Amino acid sequence: MWDTGKVDSDQSVHIEYDGPALRSATRYYYRVRVWDEDRKSEWSERAFLETGLLDPSDWSADWITPSWHIDPLTVYPCPIMRKTFTANQEIKKATVYVTGAGLYELRLNGRKVGRDMLTPGWTSYHKRIQYQTYDITDDILRGKNAVGVVLGEGWYKGNMTWFDRRNNYGETVSALVQIHIQYKDGTGDTVVSDDSWTAADGPILFSEIYHGEVYDARLEKTGWDMPDFDDTGWQKTVTAPMGYHALVAQESAPVRVMEEIKPVRILQTPAGETVVDMGQNMAGMVRFRIKGNRGDTIKLRHFEVLGDDGNVYLENLVAAKQKVEYTLSGDDAGTFAPHFTYQGFRYLWLEAYPEPELDDFTGLVLYSDIQTTGYFTCSNEMINRLQQNILWSQKSNFIDVPTDCPQRSERLGWTGDVQIFASTAAYNMDCDSFFSKWLYDLSADQKDDGLVPWVVPDIITEDEYPKAWLEGTGDTIPTSAGWGDAAVIVPWTLYQVYGDIRILKRQYNSMKAWVEYIWQQGDHEYLWNTGFHFGDWAALDTNPQNRFGATSADFIATAYYAYSTKLLMKTAKLLGYEEDAHAYQQLYAKIVDAFRKEFITPAGRLSDQTQTAHAVALLFDLVEKKDQQKTVDRLAAMMKKNGYTLWAGFIGIPYLCFALSRYGHAETAMKLLLQTECPSWLYQITKGATTIWEYWNNDTFKASFNHYAYGSIGAWLYAVPGGITIDEHGPGYKHSVISPLLAADFDYVKTGIQTVYGPLKSEWKRDGENIEIGITVPHNTSATVLLSGAEPSSVSENGADLSEDTDGIMRIRKTDQGTEVELGSGSYHFRYPKRP
Repeated sequence: MWDTGKVDSDQSVHIEYDGPALRSATRYYYRVRVWDEDRKSEWSERAFLETGLLDPSDWSADWITPSWHIDPLTVYPCPIMRKTFTANQEIKKATVYVTGAGLYELRLNGRKVGRDMLTPGWTSYHKRIQYQTYDITDDILRGKNAVGVVLGEGWYKGNMTWFDRRNNYGETVSALVQIHIQYKDGTGDTVVSDDSWTAADGPILFSEIYHGEVYDARLEKTGWDMPDFDDTGWQKTVTAPMGYHALVAQESAPVRVMEEIKPVRILQTPAGETVVDMGQNMAGMVRFRIKGNRGDTIKLRHFEVLGDDGNVYLENLVAAKQKVEYTLSGDDAGTFAPHFTYQGFRYLWLEAYPEPELDDFTGLVLYSDIQTTGYFTCSNEMINRLQQNILWSQKSNFIDVPTDCPQRSERLGWTGDVQIFASTAAYNMDCDSFFSKWLYDLSADQKDDGLVPWVVPDIITEDEYPKAWLEGTGDTIPTSAGWGDAAVIVPWTLYQVYGDIRILKRQYNSMKAWVEYIWQQGDHEYLWNTGFHFGDWAALDTNPQNRFGATSADFIATAYYAYSTKLLMKTAKLLGYEEDAHAYQQLYAKIVDAFRKEFITPAGRLSDQTQTAHAVALLFDLVEKKDQQKTVDRLAAMMKKNGYTLWAGFIGIPYLCFALSRYGHAETAMKLLLQTECPSWLYQITKGATTIWEYWNNDTFKASFNHYAYGSIGAWLYAVPGGITIDEHGPGYKHSVISPLLAADFDYVKTGIQTVYGPLKSEWKRDGENIEIGITVPHNTSATVLLSGAEPSSVSENGADLSEDTDGIMRIRKTDQGTEVELGSGSYHFRYPKRP
């Protein structure tokens, strides 16, 4: 099909296919070889890619649903549907393409197909429904076969949002199944969902995202998904008018059981409740051993924390029931786990369970199957626990959609939380396809005027917006600065981390529409000073009843207006859109000028004397260069005066430590990090937290105990104590800047990430009066490394004097901060005495 030939280029990632058009449902094999400066590799082992169904005309299956009438306001048992078919020849290959309106579980000859959970995932269903593809060659029998589908309501039809509203995308669950069978003699068959399938109620009486699952084993139809099952008496299916226009192939890694954990104790509360402690707050479900007699019902409730009285605490779940109930048939054996739900929990309340033992329970940790790519460890175990808490909150909220929390009746894709955390997330895990898939939905749900809704997928109706918040703003469908800006900031972050310019090309119209939307707001063309805004959400620098923080909404909104315009300008330049680049460069300059006139006095003092205002103004480059140092000095003085207490909220926290360390106050940033009194990151650790809290004072406020927004400090850990940052002009870590802060509070720091080019590492430690720094630079990349406090003549590399003759060292330069070394790919070990 395609041979590139030898191409002289330094590009080794993101090489696009440029051959003849590919056919649908076809497997293509490929091999690769590469050259470096003086060698040629052997050919790689043969690998393959396989195309999906590339055109709507490739589908011949019908969407099907049970034929019985369903009241859309009533919860019904999950239906099961089946069909038998015959494969008469010797099979070469078999593939199934499948999706559902609602959630589905596909079964073939008595077994579940694949390991994926909560398929087809959550998208803006009216515009985009993912389908999954599975190789079922080894599952098809020569002769008679049976295929079956179980359907759940999920995000599509089940209870969602604070108002427990149902039927958000449709009133009927349905499935679409298409099996392609290729025989060794060159012929083939296609098996499709149509009205020849039969349907019945199954044993899952209830299964909801928020509320859990109720299962009655007495209603099981044993063998219903086997070829010889007698489905006499089952009802017919009917076709549903769904069409194929919204179908897209799976875009991100599917949700799977990624880890299993065992509980640490069983306890009795003062109220006499039996509680299993998993030892870790998590998202997922529990697999439990089935015990009891026919008609007995096992009842479990999942929750995050014990109350102040030591008893089961369910209040912060709001309306979410998080229950699992299983009624025994009498023939039960083994274990059970629910199907179309997940819970956010650390504790399991055994409302009804006979003689529990620790080994009866296993926690199944669910999240999207994306690789953990980063690590950060240091000599302070509390900081290590903080990093683990950040990662656990990311896992818990990366269940197909980046959600705010996994436990209460919310679990929505809040745009503000995503843009705040995106940089940290991309250090920790390979988020490229995960965020890319979510951005498709952001574009799909963006309004015609460019407005970006609070949550994506956009599931909040106009009558559900809090009226008190919108009163006097003029907004009926609100957005917010720092929330809608995810349309610009997240694509830019992905481009920086992964170096794939296609994400900017794809999202450009969305990015532009958002900036254009802001441009139309306000009573001043270059200020955003109208409408509703979340402000510095959850900040503590105002009264406890005001969760919007003390930093004025106009200040934050105009700052983000400038920042998004700046990123859009850079994007337009990269994409060669010169006219747009010029227009947004002019717009950006005018916004910055208006911001300075409105929010900075001629003496260089900010109008808002808050932590967040100073951090945002500095990091968004809104302060004139002559005023930057005194601005950060005021911020540091403010911190010292209040005892290094964190008053900032969602908007300020990602930038606070970065602002301090960038402008000479790294010690102040470290004091903030190491503070253990409330409010602080480590206060949560002293209280036994295993995930990040929603609020600094969550132990008294008791909201979500698994919320990643304040975990955005993670990016600073990687970038400053760890030292790993991206050169904006060498995205994807093509060129890295490594400048670790040799903080006196740490004896060592180990940091690394798996980039698209390979592993990048920065590890340092103290050895008496000496500093040792280990650096690994990936293949086909370079790095600028600052050896802080080092004299060039005192530095050794791998035991030898530092020299430009050393393999891989391209340049050595003395600076005010130490010795700067330019490195090519390879591993290096530097040692030197740190000067006073």
